[in-house]
Amino acid sequence: MVTRRTAIIPKAPLGRILNKMGAKRVSDSALDLFSEVLAEIGTDIAEQAAKIAKHAGRKTIHEEDIKLASKQV
Repeated sequence: MVTRRTAIIPKAPLGRILNKMGAKRVSDSALDLFSEVLAEIGTDIAEQAAKIAKHAGRKTIHEEDIKLASKQV
């Protein structure tokens, strides 16, 4: 049985990012890995931002929480 993974981040925008950075062509496996890496980094930032908001006594994550969390990760 083959299981199909679903990308959290769509491949097309990731391909455009890599193309803007100078890549002429990008393989599907490279896009899959790029998606996984970015999702992992995004998850780490989200976790840290949630901790920052909670520490500040808020349930809502604000823009400043994301900025601060991205610097810490």
